[in-house]
Amino acid sequence: MTFGAVTATLMTGMAVTLKLFFLTLLIALPLGLVVCLGTMSPFAPLRWLVKTVVWIVRGSPLMIQIMVIFYGPGLLFGWPLLPRFTAALVAFSVNYACYFAEIYRGGIQSIPAGQQEAGLVLGMTKSQIFFKVTLLQVIKRIVPPMGNEFITLVKDTSLVRVISVYELIWMGETYIRKGLIWPLFYTAVFYLIASGILTLWLGWFEKKLDYFQ
Repeated sequence: MTFGAVTATLMTGMAVTLKLFFLTLLIALPLGLVVCLGTMSPFAPLRWLVKTVVWIVRGSPLMIQIMVIFYGPGLLFGWPLLPRFTAALVAFSVNYACYFAEIYRGGIQSIPAGQQEAGLVLGMTKSQIFFKVTLLQVIKRIVPPMGNEFITLVKDTSLVRVISVYELIWMGETYIRKGLIWPLFYTAVFYLIASGILTLWLGWFEKKLDYFQ
């Protein structure tokens, strides 16, 4: 088995990994903000309901959530199974939205209350204060913890192999049956490159936000 052939196979798996990564961020980042606002709602029943969901999602393994979303509808209600990739995307989006919600909440609560009071004095509405004053500062403060979650997400994508989504590690593992172990180790290079690119990009993005200091 040539190095080039192995690389081509792993690139196929990496394409699935990156697709899951980017689609998860596309859904989970705005959904996390919605969940965050739910956990901070002045309406107590809604607040506690959302907090309970966040606690359950963050407190249970992502692998179990993937299997429940994929197998659950069929086993519990006799419904047709979701496509494997779709089930994985739903599980990842909900899971990471809950983690992002807690990061958003911490960032929002770190902004001094005096800024909101000053905005009200200037005649701004609460929504204007949130989106034009608070949220911009929150973005600066949450970049480091968000960066950690992004890098974790890259590696967590390997969990979807539990429902036979052919991602990077699945592709590397297929060579074990052919008597080769080095392609499995080679997959680590792909993860290291992806994590390295994310680290560099996040560092650049954080510097671009230095004007908030």
